Amino acid sequence: MSTISSKISKQLAEQIIDGTYPPGAKLEERSLAEKFNVSRTPIREALRELGSRGLVEVMPRRGVVVASIGVKELAKLLEADCELEALCARRAAECMTAMEKKELEFIYEQSAEFARNEDTAGYLNNNRQFHALILAGAHNDVLAAMVADLRERLAPFRQAQAQVNDRLAVSHDEHEPIVRAILGGDCEAAYNAMRSHHARLSNHVLRLIRSRQDEDA
Repeated sequence: MSTISSKISKQLAEQIIDGTYPPGAKLEERSLAEKFNVSRTPIREALRELGSRGLVEVMPRRGVVVASIGVKELAKLLEADCELEALCARRAAECMTAMEKKELEFIYEQSAEFARNEDTAGYLNNNRQFHALILAGAHNDVLAAMVADLRERLAPFRQAQAQVNDRLAVSHDEHEPIVRAILGGDCEAAYNAMRSHHARLSNHVLRLIRSRQDEDA
């Protein structure tokens, strides 16, 4: 998918999640092309991407419409992501090399400055590196592929975290026990700390989706 299509897909996903495009709303290629000032090709690619994530669906005689986001199905995906990320942390505590642990410690310390300066872009980039290091530190390609697939499917819902007060500081504080456990080789503590971290994020996403559906009811 092109860079333009990716940007359009991300923006549309955010607008679907925040209710700008409610369930059942029709997404026409022509009007979207005019809105984003592009040809229909990147719009078509963006809609295919949204379809793969379950955010839109093709309806007979209606075309592409915003899907009704099933809370139960979303909850299952978030639960699976929570457990797999926690498992990665447990494996990382057991399998990470000394150099990998040093890199994780450096990334964690670096994130403190981003959080303190409320540098969202810097922190989110750092956060991606943080979680990628833990995933790599698990040294399990099958587990890595499963987590990558879930992250891709849940990416638009994760954008909801922008509404959390003191988002960066809260995230950084929750990373501290994860890092401490991994560096200390405490597998169970690493599992529990990562699971708690993702559970909070997941619960916020589910509350947001439920509130959107209540508003539309």
